Amino acid sequence: MASTVPPNFSWVAPGRLAGLAMPRLPAHYQYMYEHGIRHLVSLTERSPPYHDTCPGIQVHRMRIADFCPPSTEQIQRFLQLVDDANAKGEAVAVHCLLGFGRTGTMLACYLVKTQKITGVDAIHKIREIRPGSIETSDQEKAVVQFHHRIK
Repeated sequence: MASTVPPNFSWVAPGRLAGLAMPRLPAHYQYMYEHGIRHLVSLTERSPPYHDTCPGIQVHRMRIADFCPPSTEQIQRFLQLVDDANAKGEAVAVHCLLGFGRTGTMLACYLVKTQKITGVDAIHKIREIRPGSIETSDQEKAVVQFHHRIK
C-alpha cells in the first residue's frame, strides 16, 4: 500500500515526536509507520478512522473536548508515554481534529519539559513550527502553568 503524508503533519522532535490532524486514510497510518511512529495519541472524543488498518501503531486515547486544555494528569500521562516510547527507540505522533489546539498544547508542554524553556517560549516555538497552534487562552494558560509546576 502506498503511504500518504497525514494532514498537518510535522515533526517537533525528529524521529521522536510529531503532531498532525486526525489521520483519515489507511495510507496515513502507513506513512507514520514507515517513519518509525509506533504510538498514536488521540486527543479527540471519537477514535480516528481506520486505526485498525495498521496493527504496528498502538492508539492511546486521551479524550479532551475541542478548544479545551488538557488536565495536569493528561499532560503527565502524555509526556510519560513519549518518554517510554522514545526509550525503546519508538516515535510518537499526537493528533486532535485539525492538529492545532489540543495537539499544539501537548507539543508545547513537551518542549517545556525537554528543552527547559518557559511556557511562553514553547508556545512561540510550536507556533513557528505549526502555525495556528494553541487556539485558546485556556490552552496557553495550561502550558504556562505546566512550566511553573515543573521548574
